[in-house]
Amino acid sequence: MARSEMWNLWHGCHRKSEGCQRCYVFRRDAENGIDANRVRKTAAFDLPLRRNRRGAYTIPAGTLLWTCFTSDFFLEEADVWRAEAWQMMRERKDLAFTIVTKRPERIRQALPADWADGYGNVTIYCTMENQRRADERLPLLRSLPLRHKGIICEPLLGKIDFRDGLGQWCEHVTVGGESGPQARMCDYAWVLDIRRQCVSAGVSFVFKQTGALFRKDGRVYHIKRRLQHEQAQRAGINYTPQ
Repeated sequence: MARSEMWNLWHGCHRKSEGCQRCYVFRRDAENGIDANRVRKTAAFDLPLRRNRRGAYTIPAGTLLWTCFTSDFFLEEADVWRAEAWQMMRERKDLAFTIVTKRPERIRQALPADWADGYGNVTIYCTMENQRRADERLPLLRSLPLRHKGIICEPLLGKIDFRDGLGQWCEHVTVGGESGPQARMCDYAWVLDIRRQCVSAGVSFVFKQTGALFRKDGRVYHIKRRLQHEQAQRAGINYTPQ
């Protein structure tokens, strides 16, 4: 498995849809007396370009960088910093950058001039937590010039029918329940139905976590945070096309 790190180059966001209602960033910032709506550049902004005393990059080649997970990469407030962020991704072609957004409507206008059909080392995922957001965001994501793109259904808040909209353009779908003290229900039947659609379309699928409140075969389980990933893994339903 490739080494991975977080690269939160700016922090702060605005709630966008139902999946944001109990966002962990807002919860943690509130606990620390921080206004999560204030978007600001972080001290880690230039992380990919940092070097050690020998002059080598501190982030080694082959690392997967989970990018901007305490904000949204395509926030309007970040427009002033994004060109520099793209430049770092161009310079570090030896790294893989994963970006997750709830704002596919802003992607096209925020792409760099040399983007063409995408950078080979950048994958962009769009979240779709329920049917309403899938209907709204999937056509946008599908139409965008992204070499690598996929879908995140996390937190999964209801059954989702992609209406046969998955296919060659979508590389991967990840599904997961909601964590935290006020987590909403995730039903295993919803998870299995998304898996079925992925298998039918030949799209890879990962069941990432159960969430804290999980229903299976009509029975509701309260699952501790430390067990949520493990229980999802034990289900053995991840799928990789041959």
